[in-house]
Amino acid sequence: MKLPVLLSGLLLAGTLVSAQAADKVMRYAFKVAETGFDPAQISDKYSKDIAGAIFDAPLEYDFGARPFKLRPATLAEMPQVSADFKTITMRVKPGIYFSDDPAFNGRKRELTAADYVYSLKRHYDPRWKSNNLYLLENAQILGLSELRRELMKAKKPFDYGREVEGLKALDRYTFQVKLGLGDPRFVHQFADPGFLGAVAREVVEAYGDRIMEHPVGTGAFRLVEWHRNSRIVLERNPNFRDLRYAEIAPPDASDKLKAEVAALQGKKLPIVDRVVVSIVEEAQPRWLSFLRGEADVIEEVPIDFATVAMPGNQLAPNLARQGMTMTRYARADVSFSYFNMEDPVVGGYTPEKIALRRAINLAVDLDKEIRLVRRGQAIKSQGPIPTVVFGHDPAFKSEMSEFNLAKARALLDLYGYKDRDGDGWRELPDGKPLLIEYSTLADGERRQLAEQWQKNMKALGVRFTIKIGKFPEQLKAANAGKLQMWMVGWVGTTPDGDTFLALGSSKAKGHANKTRFDLPAFEALYDRQKALPDGPERQAAMNDAQRLLVAYAPYKFHVHRVFTDMAQPWVRGYSRNLFVRDFWKYIDIDPDTQPQS
Repeated sequence: MKLPVLLSGLLLAGTLVSAQAADKVMRYAFKVAETGFDPAQISDKYSKDIAGAIFDAPLEYDFGARPFKLRPATLAEMPQVSADFKTITMRVKPGIYFSDDPAFNGRKRELTAADYVYSLKRHYDPRWKSNNLYLLENAQILGLSELRRELMKAKKPFDYGREVEGLKALDRYTFQVKLGLGDPRFVHQFADPGFLGAVAREVVEAYGDRIMEHPVGTGAFRLVEWHRNSRIVLERNPNFRDLRYAEIAPPDASDKLKAEVAALQGKKLPIVDRVVVSIVEEAQPRWLSFLRGEADVIEEVPIDFATVAMPGNQLAPNLARQGMTMTRYARADVSFSYFNMEDPVVGGYTPEKIALRRAINLAVDLDKEIRLVRRGQAIKSQGPIPTVVFGHDPAFKSEMSEFNLAKARALLDLYGYKDRDGDGWRELPDGKPLLIEYSTLADGERRQLAEQWQKNMKALGVRFTIKIGKFPEQLKAANAGKLQMWMVGWVGTTPDGDTFLALGSSKAKGHANKTRFDLPAFEALYDRQKALPDGPERQAAMNDAQRLLVAYAPYKFHVHRVFTDMAQPWVRGYSRNLFVRDFWKYIDIDPDTQPQS
């Protein structure tokens, strides 16, 4: 009697193995660890990439269209926007459902307008310490900031039931946002699922302070496994709506990609069954894992291997023969080092403090940084605004890209930062030691960049120490104003320069503006450009705002990076839209040729 049972068990096991082998699994790696997956709390790229696969914002960017174009995601149609840009009305498409979760008590939970109202209000709730609140307060949603201040003053919990003029559900599927400031581009914020993706109130209330670990959305995937700083597994959301592949190939697509896009038309999204993300901070194991076929795509080929993988920025012949493909694109980002403006050594607005920061910036050799460390995969920054968004002016040039050691030394001498005891190191104007601590991450690229800083500062006569840490901990310390200097990048979520100017906005202190820079003249320009339509007048205001950031030097803007992704031969339809976080749902895998892990 036992033998048939055993054989039956073996047959069942074999069936399960075969089914699992047939699954389409997308394997991927992050070079920086995630922090969690709650849209109200996260701000880093890697956490938002995962959240983008789980949650749905009302809008999304057309995956293949260039220039970048908005389209409905969960909406029945594009939003109705008033002529003065102060009223936005959106209607949610009926029949969209959250992934199943015990918080729903076994019932199928439909997405409604109230979910977007609740999700947006959460950013005003002090409990969640939203890093993106400034984006909403900049637009002055009527009544919400006042409600937040009132309840904080009274030391009361945030009142989600209190209706405000600026945010209302008009019926089950329609909600409306009213702004105090007419912002022609505010609607673009509703295309970021890692920021304004819909969460369900009962899920937040069920998990409370553990909500970062329990994301439940209406997106293409759901979280099924998470080992912090190590492994993240997403699985197809069984409740995901019937959405079919109907994309176009980007204008610069190869013939191969155009053919793959054509073959994918009509396929149900997401096409893959699972996405497995590993955290691999060091460049060498991340690259070798890809070469061994253990990863299907590598985002941003590590610069240490750029000259081998893509000599002359062309795919290496040996990789081309294997059928690998290369996708090269300018990222909407800026890499910078910042000075904490509240730090007693590098902060402040007096002439000698400004001179110190300017001198440090002038002593950074960006040409050498790009050539030796970044292997030519970047261009020098003149200010914060990258080349692929509105606000970038090719004619705008500044001191930010200048390397002039003689000028830097003269500035320090003029303002009293001198070597008084002849030991080769400068002191503060009051004679105390001049010591600078620079925080960065442990990966090889960041170490090389920090070492370049050390060489530059040694030539300037400035003591400079490096503090290595993990990204989540350094991000938390940066937001709290506890780092003196930090090297980090800022990635845009919309094709507009406003988010990069927000790096200097006092409204974004402790969030985008980790420098805690606070200058009324800058704020006036920032507010002015926000209210203007795109055109020469707005461009002039943005340039003037950038000039103030260069002059007061709360940042050293280094470069705008050029990324190169590579995909294995069994990957179909791989391309990148800078503003689509959930690109995984558009990618196909051929499991017959993909090595099984």
